[in-house]
Amino acid sequence: QVQLVESGGGLVQAGESLRLSCAASGSTFSFDSFGWYRQAPGKQRESVAALTSGGTTTSADSVKGRFTISRDNAKNTVYLQMNSLKPEDTAVYYCTTDATDTRTYRQRRYWGQGTQVTVSS
Repeated sequence: QVQLVESGGGLVQAGESLRLSCAASGSTFSFDSFGWYRQAPGKQRESVAALTSGGTTTSADSVKGRFTISRDNAKNTVYLQMNSLKPEDTAVYYCTTDATDTRTYRQRRYWGQGTQVTVSS
């Protein structure tokens, strides 16, 4: 079974930085891609950034130039570096992975538990 464990959330002031981490585990799975989503209360969940197995990255227009996604393949860990944080970045942040079960070759999307990021003005 795939498990995603997120960490690094917290309370910061506008203009400060934060780095989120997400460690993936699952002995019978390969992790094909990673992504970060966020959701504020009463708002739709939105994609923040994504990273494919080939190293291609994408990010939402609202965070371009401020957020960067990266990975450590040896640790099966993905990071989200968040700089110049704004109050509107306040949300629960979720990491995802599209993982392939090597026993069945079926790919599914898995979600972490979420970590709270609060940016005060």
